[in-house]
Amino acid sequence: MTRKVVDTILPTTMVGSYPRPQWFQQQLLGRDIRSAFKEVAHEETFTDAVAAVIRDQEEAGLDVVTDGNMWYDDYVGVIGSFCWYLYERIPGFEPSRNPHPSGVGQDPSQGKAILDDWGGVINNGPVDGSPDTLRWTDLYAMAAKFTNAPVKVSIGAGPANLAWHVYFNEDSYYKSPKDLTFALAPIFNKEMKDIVALGAKYLQIEDLGAWLPLFTQNLDDYKWIRESIEMMCDGVDAKIGWHFCFGNAWGNDILSSSFPEGYQTVLPHFFGTEGVDEFVLDYANREMDGVDFLANLPSDTGVQVGVLDIRSNMIDTPAMVADRTRKVLEHVSPEQVTLSTDCGLKPLSRMVAKMKLENLAEGAAIVRKEIGAG
Repeated sequence: MTRKVVDTILPTTMVGSYPRPQWFQQQLLGRDIRSAFKEVAHEETFTDAVAAVIRDQEEAGLDVVTDGNMWYDDYVGVIGSFCWYLYERIPGFEPSRNPHPSGVGQDPSQGKAILDDWGGVINNGPVDGSPDTLRWTDLYAMAAKFTNAPVKVSIGAGPANLAWHVYFNEDSYYKSPKDLTFALAPIFNKEMKDIVALGAKYLQIEDLGAWLPLFTQNLDDYKWIRESIEMMCDGVDAKIGWHFCFGNAWGNDILSSSFPEGYQTVLPHFFGTEGVDEFVLDYANREMDGVDFLANLPSDTGVQVGVLDIRSNMIDTPAMVADRTRKVLEHVSPEQVTLSTDCGLKPLSRMVAKMKLENLAEGAAIVRKEIGAG
């Protein structure tokens, strides 16, 4: 039986990020929020923005809300802050953006351009050499006071994801992605426990490091990546989702063209990962291609499935959402399913994002009624 945070069958949520209100122009630029918020206008607009995006989700009819990741600056790739927020606040990383290590010496290509835009990172010391300034507990407490609905907390880019963009050489403190990942995992574990101690019941890991073995072609990488997630989740008493995103840099899916059967290849290595209650998967932008693979999902594992395409400004209709949901239910029980967006909505306009969420909720209601759960 999968862990639940609401009693609704086919509950609705969104992956995490949401468009900033136009009047919220301030940027953190690497600062600790406890320093940045000494500026009254910054603290007020940030707080008001969190309240506004939660209200948008509630008015749209979502069952589980997020803070919209208002702590994401308007960085590279639109959503680049999901990595850079951590690099800037965990010790051991230089704040400069460098060409991506995977593209060094490579010929120009679209993929190289997108990754270079995202950036590569230099590791210059231990990640636990001094306290971090992530302040996820502050951010959760701020969001929770604006709603009675469960707040799903994004944990940003996970350890293996962060290691993916780092240079490893004779000058780096850590010499391999595995070494850095294992050094980061206890930091995440502590942060997650602290958030739960404040009352959070639903956390989501954004660790795209799960895709790393597709690039290294080293099957041994699956083992240590899985172990790192288990280290993160150890002793964390909450529902935990793990997002396997196909990419959303500037609204682009950058993985499925190279790995169209990415889920079928990668996920079996992570079935049964201790502490993970559900997998968070993108399907809508590929018109649910490969969704039949969900028939292999363990019965005690949930799936937060993308039935709303966030890589297009076209507003998905309730009928489209309902049809995608029906395709999911052909292969997995409704009790295991949470309906969601493919990825974060930040690249879209706020008006489009809210209308998409309204239709997500309406589409879910259509299917609930059909299966006698409405």
